Amino acid sequence: MVSKVTEGVKISVEQFYQPEYSNPVLSEFMFAYRITIENNNSFPVQLLKRYWRIADSNADKREVEGDGVIGVQPIIAPGEKYQYISGSNLKSEMGIMTGTYLMENLVSRKKFEVNIPAFQMEAPFKRN
Repeated sequence: MVSKVTEGVKISVEQFYQPEYSNPVLSEFMFAYRITIENNNSFPVQLLKRYWRIADSNADKREVEGDGVIGVQPIIAPGEKYQYISGSNLKSEMGIMTGTYLMENLVSRKKFEVNIPAFQMEAPFKRN
């Protein structure tokens, strides 16, 4: 697990290789990741947008952005956590993801970016 704190918001990421959704013969590798967002501030925050940079070991790069995460724009109260699971497919057995969330302080209405720590995606058989 990797974690990073930006402006009082802690982002933790765990990744999992998904062999049942992968087909190495066709260069299809599926990974799931669990994100935990912890609000360590004294005010509630709302996650408005996400931005991801995804790269695999074949130098294939792409960017993904959009409103919220998994169809919601969660409000996270002070001291609370929000967790979700999503996934990403790669064309090789190794890759990396990193990005940002656009958040809003619901008291001051100030918007700010929170960094998502870079995390490796690696099929277990690649480690041998």
